[in-house]
Amino acid sequence: MSRQSPARGAAAHDGAANPGLLGRAGRACHRHRWITLLTWIVGLACLVTLWIRFGAPAQDSFSTSDPGQALLNQHFPRQSGDTLTLAIHSDAPITSPPARARVIGALTPFERAAHVTGVSDPFRVPGQISSDGHIAFATVQFDVASGQISGREALALMNDARAASRSGLTFSLGGDVVDLAETPYGGPTEGIGTGAAAIVLLIAFGSFLAMGLPIVTAVFGIGAGLSLIALTGHVFPAPSFSPIVASMIGLGVGIDYALFIVTRFREALRGGQAAEDAVVTAIRTAGRTVLIAGSTVVIGMLGLLVLRQSLLNGVAVAAAATVATTMLGSLTLLPALLGFTGTRLAKPSRLRPPRWLTPRRPAAPQEVPGGRPPGLAQRWAGVIQRRPVLSAVVSAGVILALAAPALTMTLNFPDESAQARGTMGYASYATMARGFGAGFDAPVIVVAALPATGTARLAAAIRSTPGVARVTPPVVSRDGRAAMMIAYPATGEQDPATNALVNTLRDRVLPQVTARTGIRSYLTGPNVSSVTFSNLISSRLPWLVGVVVGLSMLLLLVTFRSVVIAIKAAAMNLLSISAAYGVLVAISQDGIGGRVFGFPEKLPVTTWVPVFLFVILFGLSMDYEVFLLSRIREFYDATGDNAASVARGLASTARVITAAAAIMVVVFLAVVLGANVSVKQLGLGLAVSVLIDATLVRLVLVPAVMELLGPANWWLPAPLARILPKTSLSPDEPPAALAAASAGRLPQALR
Repeated sequence: MSRQSPARGAAAHDGAANPGLLGRAGRACHRHRWITLLTWIVGLACLVTLWIRFGAPAQDSFSTSDPGQALLNQHFPRQSGDTLTLAIHSDAPITSPPARARVIGALTPFERAAHVTGVSDPFRVPGQISSDGHIAFATVQFDVASGQISGREALALMNDARAASRSGLTFSLGGDVVDLAETPYGGPTEGIGTGAAAIVLLIAFGSFLAMGLPIVTAVFGIGAGLSLIALTGHVFPAPSFSPIVASMIGLGVGIDYALFIVTRFREALRGGQAAEDAVVTAIRTAGRTVLIAGSTVVIGMLGLLVLRQSLLNGVAVAAAATVATTMLGSLTLLPALLGFTGTRLAKPSRLRPPRWLTPRRPAAPQEVPGGRPPGLAQRWAGVIQRRPVLSAVVSAGVILALAAPALTMTLNFPDESAQARGTMGYASYATMARGFGAGFDAPVIVVAALPATGTARLAAAIRSTPGVARVTPPVVSRDGRAAMMIAYPATGEQDPATNALVNTLRDRVLPQVTARTGIRSYLTGPNVSSVTFSNLISSRLPWLVGVVVGLSMLLLLVTFRSVVIAIKAAAMNLLSISAAYGVLVAISQDGIGGRVFGFPEKLPVTTWVPVFLFVILFGLSMDYEVFLLSRIREFYDATGDNAASVARGLASTARVITAAAAIMVVVFLAVVLGANVSVKQLGLGLAVSVLIDATLVRLVLVPAVMELLGPANWWLPAPLARILPKTSLSPDEPPAALAAASAGRLPQALR
């Protein structure tokens, strides 16, 4: 085993001899702490003011360019907006004179509501009374999209429905506007997540001061990020759930990044450094890790741009902006806040954390103890390293078993059957399903630009298509240049057969029946938009995976100057993401323990959730990988002993990574307490992946694989060694002998 020379130890005695750009920036923020703090306060106040005054509204339509909707807007302007369904249930026959009079009277408030262009009369429009005569519905037509209908207007319409429900007649409204009013995104979950994170930090640090610094830093960064989301929404429109997704990610990574830096700052203080030198050391080392990890998360989120879908672009920019601002806060605001604490964080904590979270301090990089490695984590690494093959096989087998259900994943957007029981949206769905079948909630609007011929042949072809329950009579526009009809599937919106029917109608039926007729026909409507979005995801997902994985591996290659490390990190991240997919499918889709997490029934995975899980988790998994590998590389640069470096790196990061993972898990699980099932699925998948990554991957698979690879972990071909920038995670460059050993010569393990 090679040892560090005295000259090398002297050069790196305090970590500040060669601070680098990050270290100098940290020193400047520390020295000018008041200016830095005031700049953040004023900057955040300005951003929030601009947000309130000029923030862009949310947009929730995932449809891209839709020629059918454009044709509908042009020739049927009164039907171009959103709709609500007013479901009516009557104990007596609904066509009886008393019931009929009450139903007609109940429609009046809806006809007078803002943005309403018309309310269909179920007694005049064919097909709006069920075969048993006890259920009917009226369609409330708006002239604007759902995003332009305020929650106050939706609640007023819902109150009108409740007021009319009495004496054997029940009215219930259903539709996107009602669902959003009853189960809004966000809610109290952010506060619950912050409180839970504070408890974890207090247990880990045993200090209220050390607990508060990461939370304050994260809050500043999230505030700035959310303001930027609203402002960039004018260029990159984002859906309603983007702030909750950005807040969830920003809170998790913001606290984690500050936690890494505060932990390294305390270590430096307790090692005898002055406060300013300790800040420089923390930013020079942990700050660099934060920069790399944060950049990886940003790369992952911006990978969504590959899909070329407008609203996903908005979410990508929103989440990336929030992560970037929280990362900036950790690298600039946090050094200033540390300046106000002086050396108080070096004092022993009054609140003692559990002993299993407080391993003995590992030896310094230049010290090579000859006895048994100290600390629980270091001893655990030794156990894994003595049986690396068994450990790798067992841990990989468990992860693959958890991932297995992902092979049966079904993607779709949830319909109102996923609404919480007791809501008006679910009551409307249940009433309509009893009276008209499950397919009423998945209407397919067919709109056609007409020549001289009519649409009878088109309607007949659609009606005869397997899977179509019924087709409304064609309605011709006032100018006679377009016609519209609605096809109702026999299956519900969440049934894969409905997606297949939409694709059949669009790809085969419409082209065949309109060939050489001059009719231009299109499918449109919310259900068609959902199917179109699913098709887009399926076709472009391989490009997304390739871009995100490739760029992340390139970043790790430059950082650690090792081809093997970059490939290994990507493979392990993909394993933990696959396991998260599998557990999510088992709970949400297969219903195993679904009610424990608040899923009312078996639900398909929402179409956009796996995409978001991939880009978010690939970035977040890199956080722990980079932090762990950074410490391992520091020890390896100093000693050249791979096995000892892995053990000591694991011991020195065990407490902080355990706390960071616990923070992520509680923040993401807090989201599961919300009402929206899609966001619940996202939070559950994130929590599961972080938990697996911090236990099976970090505690078992990483030390086992690195033990098996040995010196091959640090292999870098000579051509790449000449091209890549010379970087080091320790205060100065590794010894020349180690550099020569790790570059240009293929290790025995890889021959």
